[in-house]
Amino acid sequence: MLGPQRIRDWVTNLPDSRIRFLRWQSILGYAVITFVISLALSGIFLFSRPEGFLRGHGSSNYFEYFWNQTADHPIDQLIRDAYADHQKLLSQQSFDLPVAAARYRARRGRHPPPGFEAWFRYAIEHDAIVVESFFDRIYADVAPFWGLEPRTTAERASTWDYVVRVRGGIATGVGNTAGKVPWLQLWTALVAEAAPWLPDVDMPINDMDESRVIVPWEDITSLVQRELSARFVAPVDEVITEYSGLAATDAKPDGFEPYRPQWHRGSYWDLARVGCPPDSPARNAAAIENFEERPVFPQEWNPTYSYEGYVRNFTAVMDPCLQPHLRGLHGTFIEPLSMSTSKELVPLFGGCKLSVNNEMLIPGAMYLTEDPIYSGGDTHGPSWSQKLDGIVWRGVASGGRNKKENWTHFQRHRLIEMLNGTAVSAMEANGAPLMTFEMPPIPKYDFPRRREGTVGAWLERFADAGFVDLLCFPADSNCTYIQPYFSKVAGVPMKDQYAYKFMPDVDGNSFSARFRGFLLSTSLPIKATIYAEWHDDRLMPWLHFAPMDNTFQDLYSILDYFTRDKRGDMSARFIADEGRSWGAKVLRREDMLLYVWRLLLEFARVCDEKREMLGFVDDLKRV
Repeated sequence: MLGPQRIRDWVTNLPDSRIRFLRWQSILGYAVITFVISLALSGIFLFSRPEGFLRGHGSSNYFEYFWNQTADHPIDQLIRDAYADHQKLLSQQSFDLPVAAARYRARRGRHPPPGFEAWFRYAIEHDAIVVESFFDRIYADVAPFWGLEPRTTAERASTWDYVVRVRGGIATGVGNTAGKVPWLQLWTALVAEAAPWLPDVDMPINDMDESRVIVPWEDITSLVQRELSARFVAPVDEVITEYSGLAATDAKPDGFEPYRPQWHRGSYWDLARVGCPPDSPARNAAAIENFEERPVFPQEWNPTYSYEGYVRNFTAVMDPCLQPHLRGLHGTFIEPLSMSTSKELVPLFGGCKLSVNNEMLIPGAMYLTEDPIYSGGDTHGPSWSQKLDGIVWRGVASGGRNKKENWTHFQRHRLIEMLNGTAVSAMEANGAPLMTFEMPPIPKYDFPRRREGTVGAWLERFADAGFVDLLCFPADSNCTYIQPYFSKVAGVPMKDQYAYKFMPDVDGNSFSARFRGFLLSTSLPIKATIYAEWHDDRLMPWLHFAPMDNTFQDLYSILDYFTRDKRGDMSARFIADEGRSWGAKVLRREDMLLYVWRLLLEFARVCDEKREMLGFVDDLKRV
């Protein structure tokens, strides 16, 4: 809640002086009331954390205990920085339409799209937190399509195999879904909630786990430059406030053939690195041809996105262009289950993508299902003090097609072997690396258990991780190549996994569909991924979850920090509680709807022949 001075500063910094003049007197009139309410709510906030986080600590609540002490560990500083950054982000929240529209123009260089007023009204009525930067992903995804002819994009979108189609305010799913998972139906149902306020628009769906569009960096940069050069805030009296519609697109001539790009196969790494900047480390790193050798971990690794060995920039840690070693440490680049990739920009929407992919992100359909496999059901775990002091993971050995020649390079196999206390104890005793990893270097990750060689003994009582299905290839191999190292274990339902304090989350064939469930639990997610999702701009690493490098070399040290003493345990509990509390505010179905709604307003505009002049300007006309 803002005090009087911060409200005055906020108003003064608004980009539109007319809005500033209009709202100055009313804001000052409410300033004193706001300040009094803020004091009251602050008191309520301090004593209404999940499970009463600050109760029972007397005057030594988390902030007093933590912020007034020296940052003895790099993670201490990362948590402080994350908290400060998040507070700064919250100060940019918009509470009324003129401010939201002004911030849109300032950040996007255009008027908001037609329909923005209804979108914002729904957001306010449903208690959504509206921060303009939460939607940055939409504009990065849509930007290249401003470099294509609108009719071309519209026609290609309308003729895809699986489409969520909005016509006359009604959403329908188009495509043969027999025998397929119900993702198209789930996305259609979500869009249907916004359809009465949407223009006619088509949302073509990528039905594969893997992303499918990788346009070479030079081509995508050229398209984005066209968008940048075309940006302008049109004069109010010249703005068109209604979409043209898709009647011309729907009236296809006889003999019309849907457009299909050329689909490429082969090494996915070699396809992906073409999407990297020419001067990036990965651009000229050729794919690995022989995976029978053990994986190679980067030596003297000190990337700019880390802080003393721990992830500081989570966007960068997901970027394979910065990390050529990922070609041998992630199943996506080793042997994906399915691959059909276009080097041409075609409109597709999907639940996740790599930094080099060009799909438009929407919330993963698994986040829309009530299936407890993904959500954990109605329960979210016991209070922190009642949890088991340990880490748990269950899942299948996915990530691609693991087989005799390559399985040691897969990320999930690495995670399970790293959490196998018996195997780690043997490695500590003889010094030889295991099949999937090597111990992290002591100079970088120096902590007592590592120096004393007791990490394995600790894991034996602390970790419970295993595969419920080994997914060996070929199926008739009977998993003989992996049996000396792994065996199937009994499953543990998500709701029972929530009894543990720590829950690692790593990629499978693409993104992990359990991350939202983990965030909304009372446990602490420890996340590693190379896949971007719709919610990335609204989650803060080290405040809402603990980020991990994709090598997993920092895993042991992260766990050691959170378990070595009271301070670490308080930090883990704090992040778990903050993640759950924040997730309940910004990862709701309403928030997913608002994201897709706004994305479709923007995509409908980029498909419109009059797109340069389309916009919402009612807020300016009222001044």
